[in-house]
Amino acid sequence: MARYKSLSKKLKLGKHGRHTKWAPFWTTLKRYGKGKRIHPSRITAVKRSWKRTKLKVLPRRIKKWY
Repeated sequence: MARYKSLSKKLKLGKHGRHTKWAPFWTTLKRYGKGKRIHPSRITAVKRSWKRTKLKVLPRRIKKWY
């Protein structure tokens, strides 16, 4: 990726970077109760991996090579 990124691209990448995290541990306690042992990744709505799915973030300008 380029060394210098535009602000809009940085914000978009940052937002999607936060989508890859698991839900907080206390949400499992709140949702399922104290006795259930459920991993926080099961609650997370958006699961995205850098390897599996790409973001389709295009560069602002495509240089012509001809």
